[in-house]
Amino acid sequence: MKDQAGRRRVRRLAIGTAVVLALAGMNGPWLYRFGTEKYHQYQINRPEYKADNGHWEIVDFPEEYRQNTIHAALLRTGKVLLVAGSGNNQENFDAKKFDTRIWDPVKGTIKKVPTPNDLFCTGHTQLANGNLLIAGGTKRYEKLQGDVTKAGGLMIVHNENPDKPITLPAGTKFTGKENGKTFVSKDPVLVPRAKKVFDKQTGEFLRNDPGLGRIYVEAQKSGSKYETGTEDNYKVQGLSGTDARNTYGIAQKLALDKKDFQGIRDAYEFDPVAEKYIKVDPMKEARWYPTLTTLSDGKILSVSGLDDIGQLVPGKNEVYDPKTKKWTYTDKVRQFPTYPALFLMQNGKIFYSGSNAGYGPDDVGRDPGVWDVETNKFTKIPGMSDADRLETSGTVLLPPAQNEKYMVIGGGGVGESKESSEKTRLVDLKADNPKFVDGPSLEKGTRYPQASILPNDEVLISGGSEDYRGRGDSNILQARIYDTEKNDMRRVADPLVGRNYHSGSILLPDGRVMFFGSDSLFADKANTKPGKFEQRIEIYTPPYLYQGSRPSLSKGTEEIARGETGTFTSQHASSIKKMRLMRPSATTHVTDVDQRSIALDFEKDGNELTVTMPKNKNLVQSGWYMLFAVDDQGVPSEAQWVHVP
Repeated sequence: MKDQAGRRRVRRLAIGTAVVLALAGMNGPWLYRFGTEKYHQYQINRPEYKADNGHWEIVDFPEEYRQNTIHAALLRTGKVLLVAGSGNNQENFDAKKFDTRIWDPVKGTIKKVPTPNDLFCTGHTQLANGNLLIAGGTKRYEKLQGDVTKAGGLMIVHNENPDKPITLPAGTKFTGKENGKTFVSKDPVLVPRAKKVFDKQTGEFLRNDPGLGRIYVEAQKSGSKYETGTEDNYKVQGLSGTDARNTYGIAQKLALDKKDFQGIRDAYEFDPVAEKYIKVDPMKEARWYPTLTTLSDGKILSVSGLDDIGQLVPGKNEVYDPKTKKWTYTDKVRQFPTYPALFLMQNGKIFYSGSNAGYGPDDVGRDPGVWDVETNKFTKIPGMSDADRLETSGTVLLPPAQNEKYMVIGGGGVGESKESSEKTRLVDLKADNPKFVDGPSLEKGTRYPQASILPNDEVLISGGSEDYRGRGDSNILQARIYDTEKNDMRRVADPLVGRNYHSGSILLPDGRVMFFGSDSLFADKANTKPGKFEQRIEIYTPPYLYQGSRPSLSKGTEEIARGETGTFTSQHASSIKKMRLMRPSATTHVTDVDQRSIALDFEKDGNELTVTMPKNKNLVQSGWYMLFAVDDQGVPSEAQWVHVP
């Protein structure tokens, strides 16, 4: 099936009204087109076709509720949090127009939620109490080369005074000792005091290592003549006495180069019951494109991102304690590219698949491996094919999670490279010497693949584009289902909407999968027409929901501790083959480190199903989960929500 979205006439699901998708881009006689399209619609709507391939439908929100969704998370209420922030739209950013929506896929309702800051390109993860932790976002939009009118860049401020730190306010002026040019800071900076260094053997004082502060500076005036070519020392104006002697700046080239986005430190918990953001302690570091991952002790690790001067955070990682709602630095430094795919393993260590969203050097922190956060030891895992094309790849913990097998899907070259990979790579972390091996290939090289775990232990893989951000009309209107038991992929019904950058997918409690977003650079093959953000949400109904009646599952034990049991009822208990506990997704930029499907041991007694929760806290992290019963035909029940304390 190679039909493109523009050649289809599809039925949309509309909130309140039915909407007809007009035909576009058609060639040939009208009657032929009409007949061909009518036959196509007949084919994809046949019960036999749906039972083999599933079915796609579009949800079309009323105009006033549409937004450029960048982030999405399934809440324990069954509703979906859709976060745009400024939505990759600088006009929204300048106007402080920041958007969030809550969508109820059962009732079909959608509402606006006040958004406190620009949570565009933030990080997020599910917390044990059912709240969603959100940290980071946008302080300043990037400026492309040619749009930068004032030379600027990074100033490293040194403080050689061992007795006290110093704070320099926004607007502080730095004048080069050699070049004589003056630059102005955009924000305040706290520079810690110098550290006294002593000889470990004799105790003799050796030197003061200066405290360092990082700040973004710009020239006072516009023009290329204010650029600098080399490193220089800078005098800090407005200081006197010991402060003047001990405080100075050092900067490399300050130029009219492209300036990257800048991040913020702000952090929030989103309460799904009150449906509002709750401000918590800000992070130690500003971060744009960070990854948040739950650790063995239930604290949240925040890694990578661009900081408040648009530089990659220099390996300074931190953890959030949900009890105190405070952040603290980790003891050791380790750097990754932005949005690194980091997963908690059953032994408490962190698996890094190599997947990432982009920003960062091409030779730092890109090798996949196992990271012991406590000791900072990093053990590389060999065997990765297309290792230079892991940017914008997707990573999924294959079901059931107990097997600790991962799949890395597609990806592309660093930055705006045209290179992309059709590979899938598999790794078994329980092997004595783990190494990647190739899995079944995709048809095309694929950046930004969306991957969602299904309750029947399959994985839905859909969308993406061959080129960076869909350049050259390269969206891939294909979907596949990966069978984890057979290590095989089969083609299923084609999606109706192209999805690339700023897109994602989420499993819903009824077993369907929702898709959101897409942010193409261009709208045509020649790359001459600017792209338009895809605001439509699409729903895929997998083949298992066209197999006849589905098994029932009634509410039972709402809270089950690790190692304990819980009982549920089902009129179809005798046919139940699997019980799956599934952590809800929180996804953005092909990064979803939350989703996982855990196999539960269970016993049957008449209409009762008694499940046993695994004991390993790293396998079953505290929080809210969807519980599915799956019958002998692979058909799942609707989910019941279960809390693991």
